[in-house]
Amino acid sequence: MKKLSILAIAFVVIALAACEGKKATQTETAEVVKSFDQQQIEANIKLQVDSIAAEIGKLKQFPFLQKDNKFALTKEEKQVKPEYLLDPAISEEAVTLSEKYRILSALNVDRKIAELYEMSTGAYDKAITKLSADINDPSFKVIENANDIFETTTALYDSMNENGRVNYFWQLAAAALVEQLYVVNQNTDKFLSVFDDEAAANVTFRLILIQDALKHLIDYDPEIEPVANALATLDVLNATTVDELKSQMAEAKDKIDAARKALVK
Repeated sequence: MKKLSILAIAFVVIALAACEGKKATQTETAEVVKSFDQQQIEANIKLQVDSIAAEIGKLKQFPFLQKDNKFALTKEEKQVKPEYLLDPAISEEAVTLSEKYRILSALNVDRKIAELYEMSTGAYDKAITKLSADINDPSFKVIENANDIFETTTALYDSMNENGRVNYFWQLAAAALVEQLYVVNQNTDKFLSVFDDEAAANVTFRLILIQDALKHLIDYDPEIEPVANALATLDVLNATTVDELKSQMAEAKDKIDAARKALVK
């Protein structure tokens, strides 16, 4: 009986071991399936975001910021310097990498405006150079001029994608768009004077594209969430004509101001 009991116990132990082994195999299989499914989801999201970036790359910049633009300020207008531009010293307040990218982008835009008013850009150049060095993104090598980072070209996206910094591309794009909208709202008559209906519609389309990209990435990067939330408030901008854009910009003034504060603190 004693021998039989020992054999019975041994059988139970073997059976339990086999059961545990089966459970472990099932768990491993489930994890492999889950991992594969997750990879498929992420691959699909990447395809969608890549497609959005390609569309962004096709859009022209706001007319008054284009290199060959016909925008010009009169001698009298240049004498009244804008007081709404960011102080370059704000670059010292950036703590996180996301903040540095966003402030870099916004300062790029403001430097362009300062240039239009024939203001000294030395402080902007210094701040932009320092932020670029702090960020130390090898992707920036594809840009000939560090002051053009805000343009968020396809070449920049591809480079940031290769360097594993694609999420920060959308931080740049969001901050640049909001800063440009903010600038336009300071003098809509002047800045919209060089817009046509296509350019006005492009503003809407750019906003929609960036919002869409942020929604895709929000579950993978917690620092994207406040950016997505800030841009989500600007849904009122859905213009297809210059007149619509002018009216909607006025309506959304407070929202644009709030979005700017959220992105560039």
